[in-house]
Amino acid sequence: MSNGERFKLYSATYLILIKDGKILLLKRFNTGWQDDNYSLISGHLDGNETVADSMTREAKEESGINIQPDDLKVVHTMHRITKDREYIDFFLIANQWKGEPKILEPDKCSELTWYPLEQLPQNIIPHVKKAIEYHLNNVAFSEE
Repeated sequence: MSNGERFKLYSATYLILIKDGKILLLKRFNTGWQDDNYSLISGHLDGNETVADSMTREAKEESGINIQPDDLKVVHTMHRITKDREYIDFFLIANQWKGEPKILEPDKCSELTWYPLEQLPQNIIPHVKKAIEYHLNNVAFSEE
């Protein structure tokens, strides 16, 4: 950055929720980014919150499920460089939660469905698909 500004790193959290061999995916809608593609429950860190607190907040806001921060585990970290931003993404799993996931942001999500891990839809956001594969193969870190 030549104008004296400090480099800004963005960070997001993603929830890998697996039950009975199925993973919970949401279909993005009306957001202006990756619409009609599948992703995980996710969101940016808001600042002054831990990675686990960010994920519990996003899970509640997007799907109505309650997860305790202690029930979350980071299973993959991805350093991702896009054309306009640089990210550190944290992918977490929860082994337990309360509530049944439902769409709570219909203006941003058109579908929330459990998909068999061996039959994922083709139109998953590429870095999310890679992170799911990395998790399933016990790869803790990647650079994309």
